[in-house]
Amino acid sequence: MWYETFFRQQLDGLRREGNYRVFAELERHAGQFPRAYHHGLGREVTVWCSNDYLGMGQHPAVLDAMRDATTRYGAGAGGTRNISGTSPLHVALERELASLHGKQAALLFTSGYMSNWATIGTLAARMPGCVVLSDAANHASMIEGMRHSRAPKHVFRHNDPADLDRVLSTLPAGTPKIVAFESVYSMDGDIAPIAALCDVADRHGAMTYLDEVHGVGLYGPQGGGISDRDGVADRLTVIEGTLAKGYGVVGGYIAGSAALCDFVRSFASGFIFSSALPPAVAAAALASVRHLRGSTVERTRHAERVATVRRRLDEAGVPHLRNPSHIVPVPIGDPARCRAISERLLTGSGVYVQPINYPTVPRGGERLRITPTPLHDDADIEHLVRALSDAWSEFSLARAA
Repeated sequence: MWYETFFRQQLDGLRREGNYRVFAELERHAGQFPRAYHHGLGREVTVWCSNDYLGMGQHPAVLDAMRDATTRYGAGAGGTRNISGTSPLHVALERELASLHGKQAALLFTSGYMSNWATIGTLAARMPGCVVLSDAANHASMIEGMRHSRAPKHVFRHNDPADLDRVLSTLPAGTPKIVAFESVYSMDGDIAPIAALCDVADRHGAMTYLDEVHGVGLYGPQGGGISDRDGVADRLTVIEGTLAKGYGVVGGYIAGSAALCDFVRSFASGFIFSSALPPAVAAAALASVRHLRGSTVERTRHAERVATVRRRLDEAGVPHLRNPSHIVPVPIGDPARCRAISERLLTGSGVYVQPINYPTVPRGGERLRITPTPLHDDADIEHLVRALSDAWSEFSLARAA
């Protein structure tokens, strides 16, 4: 049969384009982040592209909570949430997340991808005649949920309330509508005008669905994200988040009204038929959320480190996309060159920054995506900037003015 030949041909095409993905086998050691042992190189490297934005995956309180819960509850949940898989830790974490966002309820999922896919897919499919309005830059998990729902979808220009208003104006007033967008966009690092988008949605009687996965833990007085920082969480119908980035563990969730969360709990196949998060994971996430609700140390240090990296890149003439978030994209614009620069940084300097190529970004948008953390010190930053500057010279790239 021709199946294996087809698979190989498709993979060869990715390699020719420079878009074939190679995993870095990293051994993270507790207490040593951002350093990790790279098994392919056989040496220690400094990680500059982790989504463990605050290093909470290494925090003693988080590790202690996971260790204690494993001893008490065992390794796995034992089933789905409906069939023996709900522990007191799951219930406590959902209550904590609801409180964090000022909502009546929250619902846990096994990942942020699943929480988007299952929630949007269920809401849009189950409400008769529902139409989804999607920001042009929304994440694949949101788009998959919309596709799965088979509801009509209209795309509005990225972060453009006026274009959203234009699109909504074409729909009958009584049509159920969901406006879906993100707070921090993970590749360009830009931030949505949440209040303005809510203003438009309110005028047209639309629900609002905010993906806060790159904001929770990092922004706001309690780490509730951009909506917490801007004081607009109460205006959003659904706030979706992850436990895998700012909180350093794994899992996803939604927060909203009690009826909405119960509706999703009762009808979303992605929730109903998935095994529950292990209790130890719930315990670790709960410890992380509680810590960051009471501590601003990590967020303050994080913002300072990001600003320092940007300043030093400017001084070295290495270009980076300007944005108001913690994500520092360095544009390359060619997949093969992007991978080559990444490999040069890794093998020559022990600096690990994964190349970001299509389909994660559009063709021509290839980049290095740098994510400073509170645990990167001044020496780490100087080493990164020097390595990037040398790579810029080696590959004869234009420097920033």
